[in-house]
Amino acid sequence: MLSLSPEFLISAIITLMISLTIHEFSHAWVASRLGDDTPKRYGRLTLNPLAHLDPVGSLMLIFAGFGWAKPVPVDMYSLRRSTKAGPMLVSLAGPLSNFLLASLAAVPLRLNLVPMQIQSTNILPTPYTFLIYFFTLNIGLMLFNLLPIPPLDGNEILRYFLPTQWKVAWDNLRPYGMYILFALLMLGPLVGFSLVQTVLSPLIRALQNLLLG
Repeated sequence: MLSLSPEFLISAIITLMISLTIHEFSHAWVASRLGDDTPKRYGRLTLNPLAHLDPVGSLMLIFAGFGWAKPVPVDMYSLRRSTKAGPMLVSLAGPLSNFLLASLAAVPLRLNLVPMQIQSTNILPTPYTFLIYFFTLNIGLMLFNLLPIPPLDGNEILRYFLPTQWKVAWDNLRPYGMYILFALLMLGPLVGFSLVQTVLSPLIRALQNLLLG
């Protein structure tokens, strides 16, 4: 059962504000560097969490284990005019930012720079507990967004590497992406398949072993 302790909620809120904000800002920054001023015009080229966080998506991430922020608007034509890899690079920026955040959290954990203290004497999480949560959630955000399902970042990343003759067929699936994602997350467990437990959790554990030792 999901813990709703004050330590967990404080860790979750701080982590979400940092991780989702930097994730979306990274999309906006790369798009801007590639010549697309759309994110700036929509006020997304900022580290202000209020510009990026979606209230419902944030609550879902805390209580359900998956969620979302406000998508950064981009002009695909401008990105492709700069480089054919433009949409892929913008999409990759978000998950990459989460990996970098997780790697930063892993340094003090791997080097034993914080005491392995789980229980707190007040409502604040211990440094160890917070770093573990921060690391795990960022790894989870990275892997979830790398799933090649529209509208997740992995869709545009995979599309870039597909043969040209497959791109049209792949684009035809885009309108159904949210339904596919919903079915995997909500209906999958009813038939014995859990996207989180079957796919994401083993990958999270593998990266934990790799980065934390």
